[in-house]
Amino acid sequence: GHLRSTIIGDTLSNLLTFSGHVVLRLNHVGDWGTQFGMLVEHLRDEFPQALNKETSKDVELGDLVTLYKAAKKRFDADDDFKVRSREGVVKLQAGDKEALAAWESLCAASRVEYQKIYDVLNIVGLNERGESFYNPYLLNVIEDLEEQGLAVESEGATAVFLDGYTNRDGSPLPMLVRKSDGGFNYATTDLAAIRHRVQMEASEGGEEADRVLYVTDAGQSQHFEMVFAAAKKAGFITDSVSLEHVPFGLVQGEDGKKFATRSGDTVKLKDLLDEAVRIAGEDMKSRMENPDEDFTDAIADVAKTVGIGAVKYADLSMNRESNYKFSYGRMLSLNGNTAPYMLYAYARICGIVRKATGQPDDQKVVWPEANEIIISHDSEKQLIRNLIKLPDVLSEVESELYPNRLCDYLFETSQKFNQFYENCSVNNAETPELKASRLSLCTVSAATIRLLMNFIGIDVVERL
Repeated sequence: GHLRSTIIGDTLSNLLTFSGHVVLRLNHVGDWGTQFGMLVEHLRDEFPQALNKETSKDVELGDLVTLYKAAKKRFDADDDFKVRSREGVVKLQAGDKEALAAWESLCAASRVEYQKIYDVLNIVGLNERGESFYNPYLLNVIEDLEEQGLAVESEGATAVFLDGYTNRDGSPLPMLVRKSDGGFNYATTDLAAIRHRVQMEASEGGEEADRVLYVTDAGQSQHFEMVFAAAKKAGFITDSVSLEHVPFGLVQGEDGKKFATRSGDTVKLKDLLDEAVRIAGEDMKSRMENPDEDFTDAIADVAKTVGIGAVKYADLSMNRESNYKFSYGRMLSLNGNTAPYMLYAYARICGIVRKATGQPDDQKVVWPEANEIIISHDSEKQLIRNLIKLPDVLSEVESELYPNRLCDYLFETSQKFNQFYENCSVNNAETPELKASRLSLCTVSAATIRLLMNFIGIDVVERL
């Protein structure tokens, strides 16, 4: 889930920025809620020094996944601990010093780990803003909703009831904004976030956004439908503002079941990426003239580009709303709509241009100047027709937010180029003018591939 939200969001941000929009990339971190109450109370028992601001910086929490599992095991088995955990959330939201110190230790440790992943994925320009950021605004949201008669008491809690949302038995489905213990819900935070992103003026720290995209799993679709409807009904947004959920499906194992290790544990994203790089490296080594030769840093960098790129591309090439089966074999294949195929297609064009212009293999390609296009074969015409579709493809993705259409267009471009090259010699063109024309087609094809791969967050390489 974290992989999909990150790379889908990054790709859309890259494209929207290119299209001229002012884009703020927000990482809405779940740093608040029951799980943190559970973790804080676990630290209270196991790492009491974490609850003191003076000593919390010296606490080594170790593997956060192991810590979470231990706390979750206690939460599920110990009713007293469960009550303490829920009370801990309320303390946290109320600004309890000990709870805040422990919470800050957890956030700092988590931040270190996920930044490593962002570095590997080449995710830049991302602004972290946890749910906790909106804590000071939550009470105002409740008060506004109550004043308008939208938030009402329901079984000791505070809820908003929206037309068209019912439980299975036909009774009205409540959207809780405050629990019976006084704690707030995801919906409250999301409504506060909408006001901050849309209503609050920039001079006060707001964004004044006119389009807000929420890239999360499809399981949250109804939640966002209700939050957006409530925001509209409460007057938190106007007709000129668009709130859009960008849902995605699940990543599954090759057996179509939950993607997990053999022991049933969740696969760590870092391990998944490391394995993709390892397999890509082994494949490159097997095709070297001397397989026993040590990897140079340059070759290792290419293996990393291929491996990480393969994982990204495999995800983005699927309709984001579909579940997909994670397969190293398929994503690292040199055949079909994959990152390795596209990287080799780009490197091949670089090789064609080098050979036709007498450039050395070990230097960066110098792309020829644009020349008049001469059409001498139908495959040239088909390639040109494909290349001029680029603005329409970008406009379509900008509007409809399906990155797989970028990948489809990339694959189609590479195929049209291959057909062109099979039928039209560049180096041995019949006339200098025809050679210059075909070199221009090579240059534009390469630039198109490079641009779209950059949107996806994959660096192209000129030699493979």
